[in-house]
Amino acid sequence: MEHTSGVGVLDKSVLVLEAVESGATTLATLVERTGLSRATVHRLAVALEVHRLLARDREGRWRIGPRLGELAGGPVGDAVLERAGAVLARLRDVTGESAQLYRRQGDRRVCVAAAERGSGLRDTVPVGTSLPMTAGSAAQVLLAWAPDDPLVRSAAFTPRTLSEVRRRGWAHSVAERESGVASVSAPVRTRDGRVVAAVSVSGPLERLTRFPGRLHADAVCAAAAELARG
Repeated sequence: MEHTSGVGVLDKSVLVLEAVESGATTLATLVERTGLSRATVHRLAVALEVHRLLARDREGRWRIGPRLGELAGGPVGDAVLERAGAVLARLRDVTGESAQLYRRQGDRRVCVAAAERGSGLRDTVPVGTSLPMTAGSAAQVLLAWAPDDPLVRSAAFTPRTLSEVRRRGWAHSVAERESGVASVSAPVRTRDGRVVAAVSVSGPLERLTRFPGRLHADAVCAAAAELARG
């Protein structure tokens, strides 16, 4: 840990949270990454789980819990976030790829909910991850209905790309944010049509191909529509 607060239990808890930042992690790996005893790591992880800062997947591995996404993405009672877990899990199962929900925060976009592919090659974006608004299909969606935003001038995509996103109602990207990764995203709207989030699937280019929208645009748009219903 680069910084310490002097409050031992807090610093150790942050170590545990940082150890799962890259994705679902076994208890043994948590012990290895934190340098803490197995008993201490287990006690802290269980306590963080009680507060929903950590959670366990179907294999019993530890991952970032939903509370961090709620804190990053909106107030308690946020209807979109309340539905996100179930909707993203279904999207993951339908597409076979990792699914995420992003919200804009200033010049960044934050992953506020996610459902990871359980095994095999995958694109892992832990809840709480902050990414640039200038690359990736989710960034395209979040900027498409704000075409005069100054960020568009420094983006990897063009105003013409955003015009196409508005026309289609979804975006895709191929190795735009990260080499070898493709994604498809769609806007989540309020009842008055305002875009408040982007729902995405992402995975390796070898599976999603150079035309990922052909594979998954319908499923991603359906998930966005389900998230918007309230």
